[in-house]
Amino acid sequence: MAKIRHIALSVQDPEKTARFYEEAFGLVRVGTTTSVLADGVYLSDGYINVALLKYKTDEMAGVAGGKDFVGTHHFGFMVEDAEATRRKIEAHGGQFFMDLPALKDTLYYEEKFRDPEGVIFDISGNGWVTEPK
Repeated sequence: MAKIRHIALSVQDPEKTARFYEEAFGLVRVGTTTSVLADGVYLSDGYINVALLKYKTDEMAGVAGGKDFVGTHHFGFMVEDAEATRRKIEAHGGQFFMDLPALKDTLYYEEKFRDPEGVIFDISGNGWVTEPK
């Protein structure tokens, strides 16, 4: 079975966005790119590669909204201390906007935030199911 190892985000300022994820989550910069497609920064947590890309043309972006599109929809981080992480996120320009569900001790509890570019991400102290039962 294929495993997720790479998530690409379309952003308007790869350096600013990279600094946010480096400072708020401790991701490590593992590379940069300058190509006809996009300029960008690659980060990693040692398991997943995250590409922060600023596409140069609508055609290269290949999505509705073209080179101005910012997004995937969202992705999630499992964290050891959700409250401490929330403080770090907000201290570095992230904004909380929703939590699901109401019971914080359930496996599926997560808090949703937007990074400084508006990209949605979740944090969870419990994580998500990753293996079939």
